[in-house]
Amino acid sequence: MTNITLDWQPKFGNLGETFATVCPPTPLPDPIWVAQNEALRDELGLHKQLFTDESFLLAMAGSTLLDGSKPKASVYSGHQFGVWAGQLGDGRAISLGEIHTRLGIQDIQLKGAGPTPYSRRGDGRAVLRSSIREFLCSEAMFGLGIPTTRALCVTGSPAKVYREELESAAVVARVSPSFVRFGHFEHFASIGNIDAVRLLVHHVVNEHMPSLADQTLDDKQLALALLNETTHRTASLMAHWQAVGFCHGVMNTDNMSILGLTLDYGPFQFLDGFNANHICNHSDGQGRYAYAKQPQIAYWNLFCLAQALMPIIQEQELALQVLETYKSLYPNTYDMRMRTKLGLTDTQANDRALVQDLFSLMDKDRVDYPLFWRRLSHAVCESSKNAHAFDPVRDLFIHRDDMDAWLKRYALRLETCDKNRAGADMLRVNPKFVLRNHLGELAIRQAKTGDYSMVQSLLQVLQTPFDEHPMHEAWAGLAPEWASGIEISCSS
Repeated sequence: MTNITLDWQPKFGNLGETFATVCPPTPLPDPIWVAQNEALRDELGLHKQLFTDESFLLAMAGSTLLDGSKPKASVYSGHQFGVWAGQLGDGRAISLGEIHTRLGIQDIQLKGAGPTPYSRRGDGRAVLRSSIREFLCSEAMFGLGIPTTRALCVTGSPAKVYREELESAAVVARVSPSFVRFGHFEHFASIGNIDAVRLLVHHVVNEHMPSLADQTLDDKQLALALLNETTHRTASLMAHWQAVGFCHGVMNTDNMSILGLTLDYGPFQFLDGFNANHICNHSDGQGRYAYAKQPQIAYWNLFCLAQALMPIIQEQELALQVLETYKSLYPNTYDMRMRTKLGLTDTQANDRALVQDLFSLMDKDRVDYPLFWRRLSHAVCESSKNAHAFDPVRDLFIHRDDMDAWLKRYALRLETCDKNRAGADMLRVNPKFVLRNHLGELAIRQAKTGDYSMVQSLLQVLQTPFDEHPMHEAWAGLAPEWASGIEISCSS
């Protein structure tokens, strides 16, 4: 036990052994700090000295237990790459428990803390590479305003783990109001434990959806309300992902959060050159989770969730009516986000065509996605006083005549908007910095030598990605040619 005191308030942990198995972490030998998220520490209201406390380091490495912690691993099932995989579960993630914080109840999970009953012959470990990627990307997503799990810290060790090669072991401590997945509901429905499905519905609604909990609903209505709320949140999340150019890479139902959070950072990627059919996961040979397919896959996953809830909802037509709302929720939310990215303050009938034609041009010329939007934002800001403001935007394209024609349409569309306001608004939604693959790779290479300074510097920049950060201008530029050779897979 350590001398760190946290306010434990078990919620999911109190549901019983049907849902989770007591499972202490396996100590990580000779642990060291790799990365610390002071901003999240402060948001949670945790003690300022947390990251200088040796006992907390040991606890985050799984080498000792925090006072009051009751570590558990939960069981779930799911569809992986469209195929029913049966029972899965927390194979390398162990929940230390839920704590009361300034942000409400938060579950602290150690990812890479050793084998659990659900490891399926795996070692339950994570490597330095994947731990740094998750740490940085979850905080990058938060900085972008995208719903996500968070990351408190990463601990490392000289212990070796074999993936494609021998690598150093590490543990990332991630934080979320809940790690309940679509797959939790699928698991209990698949084994006919409808009481567990019902209990899980009540838990999620009562603990995480207070607007629904305040209503007087029977079980059928509650399950429908949960499905409806998750459908809304998932549609919004997909619009966020597509607008910012984020590829998740492995949208299995067991990687889908019931709260509409971005969950499980593995073979993710932010687009460099725009390619609507980009596949970021080297393991995804069929391209099931290609960038352009993500909204459709989310709907498919919601359908699986609805099937798991059917023993309670009972009436298929009612579930289908809820799912049908996704078909308008997603495109309408996406259109709104794209209008905001373009600085459009009103809605016109041809806006969707304007966006689609832009993406066709970007796709044809593989135009750098984040750089285009940032340059366009600056161009709109400067256009009233600089006749050549859009030249840096044009320079990104090979077919410049086609782009010039699009820019004329865009200029006409902007005439109904306040350009000064539009440009300023665009700079607040089109980030200068995203976690490009090569930036993560450079930080990882440096970390492998024992130098973690780039990890911390990247974290600070990614937490405020709309700021200029002139000291790190190079991180906002075009990806180097070697970046296209980076391969990321499910082991990432």
